[in-house]
Amino acid sequence: MSMIGEYARLTPTELDRAVQDPYWAWEFVEEHLAAAPGDGTPVPGGRLHSTGKMWHALEYLLRLRGVEVNVVHGEEEIPGAGHWGYGVPRTISPERVRVAASAMKAITPEGLVEEVAPAELADAGIYPCTGSDPVERLDDVAVAYQDLAAFFRTAARLRQGLVVWIA
Repeated sequence: MSMIGEYARLTPTELDRAVQDPYWAWEFVEEHLAAAPGDGTPVPGGRLHSTGKMWHALEYLLRLRGVEVNVVHGEEEIPGAGHWGYGVPRTISPERVRVAASAMKAITPEGLVEEVAPAELADAGIYPCTGSDPVERLDDVAVAYQDLAAFFRTAARLRQGLVVWIA
């Protein structure tokens, strides 16, 4: 079983409700998961997003690039939520989503992975770059970043916040 990064876009009202009622938040996610195609294809304009197994490399590289928002793990724990996989889900406020989207806009997918040797990630134990072909994995990280940055831009444009968790 793999650990994967998961995101849900919520309006400010929905985000407040998620913090007040974590069970409602999980039901929201379940409802949107049920509506998605079963093949893992993202729904255009969908409210959910996944970085797959690339979350750890994204965290490392975004921190290396100076992004101040914790894009991968979120910022504020949802009190009383319990574990949604590997830890408690966290939120990113609409204001912080805009900060993150702005910072990510300045970093191209190629720029995220340039000047980083695949061996550096493998030596640091950054998942999933420890496998047989870390160069190919950097390409996968760049694609995951491109999709994640687009998801953040959509949330910022719609003035939405996020719930983030590792499943």
